[in-house]
Amino acid sequence: MHYITKITNFSASHRVFNPELSDEENEKIFGKCSNKNGHGHNYKLEVTVCGDINPLTGYAIDLKILKSLIEKEIIEKVDHKNLNTDLDFLKNQIPSIENLATAFWQILENKLPSGKLYKIKIFETDNSFVEYYGN
Repeated sequence: MHYITKITNFSASHRVFNPELSDEENEKIFGKCSNKNGHGHNYKLEVTVCGDINPLTGYAIDLKILKSLIEKEIIEKVDHKNLNTDLDFLKNQIPSIENLATAFWQILENKLPSGKLYKIKIFETDNSFVEYYGN
């Protein structure tokens, strides 16, 4: 089994808060991330696919196709957007990197032309990231 990873980047803003809680409760739980004006990040997204090598191509998945799929299905939708208000697939969710990773998995999982989605990894900062391996 081979594991192939494509790395891309996007910039987006969000406000981490729960609308069911008071401003004071949100501040206590989420700190400065619950700022009413939001804040932004330069995210790094890693998508890893696993699979066997196709003897005809030598690929488990063609990286050009994987890159195009990630660009079309994710990056074009999230880059320079407000994650709280601009994305239908995050509606009624707290836009944490955990929820982003889950949403990205759901978007890509059944759209791969070959291989199997193995991991979604999202860096919110250089020191903070989430890895998601599906259910």
